[in-house]
Amino acid sequence: MLGLGLISFLIVGLIAGFVAARLTGERHTLLQNLLTGVAGAFLGGVLFWVIGLRATGFVGALVVATVGSVVLLFLLDRLGQKR
Repeated sequence: MLGLGLISFLIVGLIAGFVAARLTGERHTLLQNLLTGVAGAFLGGVLFWVIGLRATGFVGALVVATVGSVVLLFLLDRLGQKR
């Protein structure tokens, strides 16, 4: 995601958070989608790096952020069920 500016990064995060929330069946506010997507982008970047995959361009960044967001929501859901 190095080639993207801050605005593009936030747009990718917002879209990824929205898609991840819909895929997991959750409803979030605009801010929650943005935060989920941005955190998911970092998590997805780490996951893709660990398994040796690279994504380039806007669509690649969107895929990485969405995968990371889905994983993040899954982990948060599992942690919340243990309480």
